[in-house]
Amino acid sequence: MSSVDEWKKMAVKEYGSSSVEAMNTLTSEGITLRALYTEEDLHRLPHIHSLPGIEPFMRGPRATMYTKKPWTVRQYAGFSTAEESNAFYRKALANGGQGISVAFDLATHRGYDSDHPRVKGDVGKAGVAIDSVEDMKILFQGIPLDTVSVSMTMNGAVIPVLAMYIVAAEEQGVTPEKLSGTIQNDILKEFMVRNTYIYPPKQSLQLIADIIDYTARHMPKFNSISISGYHMQEAGADSALELAYTLADGREYAKLALARGLSIDAFAPRLSFFFGMGLNFYMEIAKLRAARVLWCEIMSELGAKDPRSKTLRTHCQTSGQSLTEQDPFNNIVRTTIEAMAAIFGGTQSLHTNAFDEAVALPSELSSRIARNTQLILQEETQITKVIDPWGGSYLMETLTNNLIERAKFLMAEVDKAGGMISAIEKGIPKRNIEQAAAQKQARIDKGDDVIVGVNKYCTDAKTTFKILQINNLSVLKKQAKRLKQIKTNRDQKKVEKCLQALASYARSGKGNALSLAIEAVRVRATLGEISDALESVWGRYKAIPSSLNGIYDRIFQHDPVWENSMNRVKKFQNKHGRRPRILLAKMGQDGHDRGIKVVATGLSDAGFDVDLSPLFSMPDEIAKIAIENDVHVVGVSSQAAAHKTLIPELIKILHKKKSGDIKVICGGVIPKQDFAFLKKAGVGLIFGPATPIPTIVEKILDLIE
Repeated sequence: MSSVDEWKKMAVKEYGSSSVEAMNTLTSEGITLRALYTEEDLHRLPHIHSLPGIEPFMRGPRATMYTKKPWTVRQYAGFSTAEESNAFYRKALANGGQGISVAFDLATHRGYDSDHPRVKGDVGKAGVAIDSVEDMKILFQGIPLDTVSVSMTMNGAVIPVLAMYIVAAEEQGVTPEKLSGTIQNDILKEFMVRNTYIYPPKQSLQLIADIIDYTARHMPKFNSISISGYHMQEAGADSALELAYTLADGREYAKLALARGLSIDAFAPRLSFFFGMGLNFYMEIAKLRAARVLWCEIMSELGAKDPRSKTLRTHCQTSGQSLTEQDPFNNIVRTTIEAMAAIFGGTQSLHTNAFDEAVALPSELSSRIARNTQLILQEETQITKVIDPWGGSYLMETLTNNLIERAKFLMAEVDKAGGMISAIEKGIPKRNIEQAAAQKQARIDKGDDVIVGVNKYCTDAKTTFKILQINNLSVLKKQAKRLKQIKTNRDQKKVEKCLQALASYARSGKGNALSLAIEAVRVRATLGEISDALESVWGRYKAIPSSLNGIYDRIFQHDPVWENSMNRVKKFQNKHGRRPRILLAKMGQDGHDRGIKVVATGLSDAGFDVDLSPLFSMPDEIAKIAIENDVHVVGVSSQAAAHKTLIPELIKILHKKKSGDIKVICGGVIPKQDFAFLKKAGVGLIFGPATPIPTIVEKILDLIE
């Protein structure tokens, strides 16, 4: 009997099963995770003898990896005004931060100046408000842009934001060729998951090509695009979906630049990636190793010769959706595990989320803990002394290959649809990600997937800590005042000439939008004006809301709690002559719709009639839909902290229109400190993150019966 056969015999006896296969797990990626891997698993793997810094770069993009230079510690942040954000960045850099990652508010993301009526609840909330180059200059005051690497998460309004960064540096005395960092600039994923787009896909891609072209010629140290899988994972994608769709997006951008006549080796070395890191520890490590192999293959197929073009470099961020409101100090442990997965996978830079981000923007304390998590891993653990410690692992090498094969299958599905743009237009990636999200949440709600402190090992002990609160009205007034000053002091004729040039570009397609925007920024055109000049020709893209069904029915089949919920819905229908009807709404510029889509799926499966509002609606628009559709309830999903402004306004409008009988409830990232305010404003129910769908069903029925 071989040693493996002997192990199988002992394992079956200990496990209490007739087959060792019973110990295996089928992951959400469709990969069988076996209980034991052996040397036999390595014999058929194609890249088992690869080395770091050498094609296909599975073991790392650089030969020496962290032994010479550890990953860059980044702190992704932006708070209300440029002044406050600048103070945070300078303090973070002084305390061990090694680069800056800028979070912009949603008004900026969506191309609106702070004084626009559609963004009154969003200004300064989920990041820093930037209306002009004067804001950008304050943001980086005292920070030498020729030596500090700057990463900016910006997609929709990427042209004015990048132009303002370039001009702010210019007026600091730093020329474009000295700038280093990254602009996210990945618009394709916005049409799949995050939704901070402005223009239609075709025109949005034109802007990306302009940026790749401009930076290839003038900014050799700057990454022209960060192709982002992070937001796919946040929206519910498993590791294989995130990997496949991120690389498919990257391939699409490379083809776009090639169509412009650029040499692939002129721009490809400055393409970078951005992956999310969840709690599936082994899978996340394998994901980064697999990504490098696949990108090397993709670039080789597109004709790249320079090894730098074939080398996938990535920033990583620990998961936001794995953070819990319940027992929140557990989040410190979760973030540490996710950070280690990114490091073992070979990331080039890393942001660690703060433990309180499930309920609010990170405080100074939580941000320090998050940053120090990385510093401890760098300085105290000896992790940096070994290059790819998982190399040669029976498990890790097999799992890496499994993910490569699974990602290739998913990318072939994209190719069959006619490429990534066509697949997005057909809704394929979005549907697959939303289905994965709903399945995951249903498993959590049922208790099949354990979340410590949420559905197992729960505690009644109350955890209190200081959270960061942003005075939205104060920021709004400050930004409006600065906008007025800028418009008063500038040469309006020069501004109008520049804006007309941008509109002419939008009509003809001739020229480069970034070059034109830089000229406009120099004469103090605002972000909103530059965005409007393009929108006046291209229009603003609007997605059609949709949801899935059948997922909760399948996972909760024969579950007594679920069956009780459905029976209550049927009793309501028999009593009132119709099913309970709910309008699920996103208000303001918050496009994160994972939560609302999952709730829509669950309530629909429970028997509710569910209407979904268009994204980016305002309170008066939501009230109009609610009244016309004769709903019992409006459920507002909030993730970007505009709830204290927009929800009370919605309630006032409903009462004004004599429809105060329509109940208003809300859920999402809402601090408990805000509950009393919302209740006083008339909110009927407030659901925190990770509230199970059966609980939501029961409480809504209690409210409206």
